[in-house]
Amino acid sequence: MKRRDFLIHSGLFSASTIAAVGSNAWVARSATNNSNPQRLIVIFLRGGVDGLNVVVPYSETAYYQARPKIAIPKPGKNHGVLNLDGRFGLHPALAPLIPLWEQNNLAFIHACGSPDPTRSHFEAQHYMEVGIPGNQRVDDGWMNRLLGVISNKSSPLQAISIGGTKPRILSGQMPVSNIPSGDNAHQKLPIDYTHVGKAFDQLYSGNDDLSQTYRHGRMARQVIMNGLDAETEMANNGAPLPNNFIGDGQRLANLMVQDPRIELGFMALGGWDTHVNQGNSQGNLANNLGRLGKGLAALTKNLGSVYQNTVIVVMSEFGRTVRENSTGGTDHGHGNVMWVLGGKVGGGKVYGEWPGLATDQLYQKRDLAISTDFRDVISTVLAKHLRLNDKQLNQVLPSYVPKSQFPLI
Repeated sequence: MKRRDFLIHSGLFSASTIAAVGSNAWVARSATNNSNPQRLIVIFLRGGVDGLNVVVPYSETAYYQARPKIAIPKPGKNHGVLNLDGRFGLHPALAPLIPLWEQNNLAFIHACGSPDPTRSHFEAQHYMEVGIPGNQRVDDGWMNRLLGVISNKSSPLQAISIGGTKPRILSGQMPVSNIPSGDNAHQKLPIDYTHVGKAFDQLYSGNDDLSQTYRHGRMARQVIMNGLDAETEMANNGAPLPNNFIGDGQRLANLMVQDPRIELGFMALGGWDTHVNQGNSQGNLANNLGRLGKGLAALTKNLGSVYQNTVIVVMSEFGRTVRENSTGGTDHGHGNVMWVLGGKVGGGKVYGEWPGLATDQLYQKRDLAISTDFRDVISTVLAKHLRLNDKQLNQVLPSYVPKSQFPLI
């Protein structure tokens, strides 16, 4: 039995707590000497969000012709879009993000995505998480490779994912930590009880690989749980905790504020596969966007001063068809919109070449075409925000040469 499997099956740790912590991992001191390092948070909207109803091209007649039931009305009309720049508008459920837009802290890149033509959720998510579209053989995610570039220490605290399992984007040789979503994050394991912890601390006090693996996982869990306990005490204050994404965003922000070793964060949110009853300004998509908008607003607020050195990227595997279907929804598409927000983001703009929605402008005559590869956005963030050089960028996104550059940072 492998060292990590022994510790998991013995009930001491959960698989997410000790995920990827190996014998070469150590957390004796911070992976950075900077008390406020550059941070990167990636939020993945699994299911293929309808970017055309997120950042709405309300100036295009073809948009309204293709979506008689689910189109968002123009600005100024009842439940209309929130005007951004005279061409595009934001879904009204995302109103909590308008202050960030007005502060030039929020930018969108439209007609953006993976050039691979797949309409499979599994394949498209895999390609965007490994950063190599079309290659199913690669297993390590680009954020894990990024850890290998920015870190000279193997600390499982340097990157944290919130969710049930470690995502593909953080899979690889570098150790990372997972904490469950929602209230499950606070659930105690046997190792959290003092008498159990002391007994096993003594048992695994040696220098062998198993003892070192135990101590690495133990330290990482203690740091995370201490941070969560402090967050709970502050957040409750007589009020109930917000649910799911809103609470998870606050939790990740508070952990980052408390510990400068946490430089990368990842969260995924499902429910974006809107084949049926998608709705327009109200309905299923609007409900999900409302939670997303409130969660992002809570995340940026709770980051406090850390927000100035943080960039948040929101992405999804592909967009939806331009035309609505017969069940009031949209099907798997191609081009989409990426979001970038942060304290030093050059926002207040919708970037990217807009290809148009006329039939002869569509990809395969049905989808928004892609004019910007998603890796161009990632490369810009890594180069300008995390200050990676060309060699380092090639390690994170192998053999890719950016085609478009935007003044995002």
